[in-house]
Amino acid sequence: MVPPGPPGPPPQGGQAQGGRAQGGRAQGNPAEGSEDGATADVDGTEDLIEAEGPDVEVSTDAPPANDLSPEDEALLADAATGIAEDRLSPSDRDLVGEMRTDMLRAQAELVNFRKRVERDRDANREAVIAEVVRALLPALDDLNRAESHGDLAEGPMQVIAQKLRSGFDKFKLVQIGEKGETFDPNVHEAIVQLPTPGATGQTVADVVEPGYKLGDRVLRAAKVAVAVPA
Repeated sequence: MVPPGPPGPPPQGGQAQGGRAQGGRAQGNPAEGSEDGATADVDGTEDLIEAEGPDVEVSTDAPPANDLSPEDEALLADAATGIAEDRLSPSDRDLVGEMRTDMLRAQAELVNFRKRVERDRDANREAVIAEVVRALLPALDDLNRAESHGDLAEGPMQVIAQKLRSGFDKFKLVQIGEKGETFDPNVHEAIVQLPTPGATGQTVADVVEPGYKLGDRVLRAAKVAVAVPA
């Protein structure tokens, strides 16, 4: 066993044992803890390693981009449905086909029901308007007779007649029955027949009371005198 030697000389130049003095600052203090929990022994700036390349921040909050169009998504959905049906048994596949047929039939019935409801609503509206206008036809007849006698030339009744007729025009009320036209039992009501020499058919000889039509609906047939062959 070798005996220990004599103690060495004290540190020179004011250096502290266990560290080096540089620029009046001790460098022997332990460095801060590293990421793995161990203590990094860094003596100077020359021991630091510069990272290569710029720092890049990666965001994980952005949603993934969806480049599929609605048509492509529909094709994928159809393909997935076809694959799922291929895995079914023949009995289950027939059941799926029947359910799809029932669904299409129900959709067609719903569309037809909506169209029928809209058509019935329009028909009911036209029927109500026709009943209201038909109830006002006697007043319109009185105005026409008063006008033919010259009673509406001046005064407030002329203004009332104009407003009433303009209101009827909004609902497309049309007067029917003209002298000289061919007799039509759908729009004419013959109250008298007049044998006329030279007549080759039934024509309207005179209009006793005009008729009215609202759209394609005849509210009142025209009362006429019909000229017939003698």
